[in-house]
Amino acid sequence: MGYQRSVSADSHELSPETVWHIDMPEIRFGRDATDELAFQLRDLGVEGAARGLVITDEGIADAGHADRVVAHLEDAGLDVDLYADSEREPSIGAIEDCLAFVRDNTDDGYDFYVGLGGGSCMDTAKATRAIVANGGSPLDYIAEPTGDGQRLTESGPPLVLLPTTAGTGAEISPVAILSVPEKEIKEAISSNHVRADAAVLDPTLTTTLPPELTARTAMDALGHAIEGYTTHEHDSLLRAEDPAKRPVYAGRTPLTEMFSEKAIRLLSGSVRTAVHNGDDLDAREDMLLGALFGAISGLTAGASLCHAMAYPVGNKYHTYHGETIAVLTPASTIDYNAASDPGRFAEVAEIFGVDTAGMTDRAAADALKREYIQLQRDLNVLPSGLNELAGITEDEVDWLAQQTVDTQERLLRCNPRPVTKEDVADVFRDALHNWEE
Repeated sequence: MGYQRSVSADSHELSPETVWHIDMPEIRFGRDATDELAFQLRDLGVEGAARGLVITDEGIADAGHADRVVAHLEDAGLDVDLYADSEREPSIGAIEDCLAFVRDNTDDGYDFYVGLGGGSCMDTAKATRAIVANGGSPLDYIAEPTGDGQRLTESGPPLVLLPTTAGTGAEISPVAILSVPEKEIKEAISSNHVRADAAVLDPTLTTTLPPELTARTAMDALGHAIEGYTTHEHDSLLRAEDPAKRPVYAGRTPLTEMFSEKAIRLLSGSVRTAVHNGDDLDAREDMLLGALFGAISGLTAGASLCHAMAYPVGNKYHTYHGETIAVLTPASTIDYNAASDPGRFAEVAEIFGVDTAGMTDRAAADALKREYIQLQRDLNVLPSGLNELAGITEDEVDWLAQQTVDTQERLLRCNPRPVTKEDVADVFRDALHNWEE
């Protein structure tokens, strides 16, 4: 696969990028921050007895979190409807169902939206709000050839996201990931008009998360942080003629590096406690903060090869995204990409807590891979590789590699090392088994 660093759709004088920027929702963080949700909405301009929609799923509703949020908003004088039918890894059809709910219950949409749950609930809320504001259907705003590739021009009324997991980063990202089951692919609606206006991060919403989901989402967050720290520097990419065409994944900067470092320390240092003692609020707080910092880094600088490979796996085998990231990271992000800059991966090893004294950079990167795998084993709820994850064997590798290069150019463009289909196939083979009992 040819590797293109140009981010402009039109030919122009080849010059390096010199500008970086970061777009962020307002962020409210802390224990019981949920109790300030109404204040946050008022701060965004929601007035009087405005009518809003809380979008979540059945599991979050059963855990009591939706009742807590709805009661809080109603006590503040707001009128609230609840949609609790979000699905895991939401499909185009799932978004259309939520859109139908909005259109059946309002004339022109709600006055505000709240997304409550994991990444799937938040992506459902993001896509729904944006499409109601712009009109049409999800496929209108998904890139060609799957969709029409239309640009969003409106953000819509205020949207606030409340994550109940620590890992996806959906609460700050400008992307809504949707599956297209008939094509066995995942696509994205990617635009700053998708991004929420605010995120309210409350560790008390995460204590009901069971050990396996805690581990899965943590590995996604750790993937964001490591990928963000090891992707291209922003000024190694080519500058777009039009700033509007600068991609949302625009390379690492001093700011994203700072967030990556802190995220790696928080997540690697607290995930064992959070998984094995889910009521430990200190660990839960560290995890949520680490996930936020990892998202700021990885979802600004850019996710890369591991995430590109994870989407075809998840779409075909319906695996959990975080588990897929976990089993692919050692072979992709660490092993394959370490050759792009061994010294940078040696830095990651030190941040991760590896004693690298006396090691060469490459040896330190190898030690990072071993330590990462040991962390997975210590959690005791993650699969040992793609084979245990979904029964994937050597026979499926070529198809997965072809899907990756055919459908994930947006992410492969961010990878610090060029890849061919054959390279991707080799990485998939390496990830079949990370350890053996």
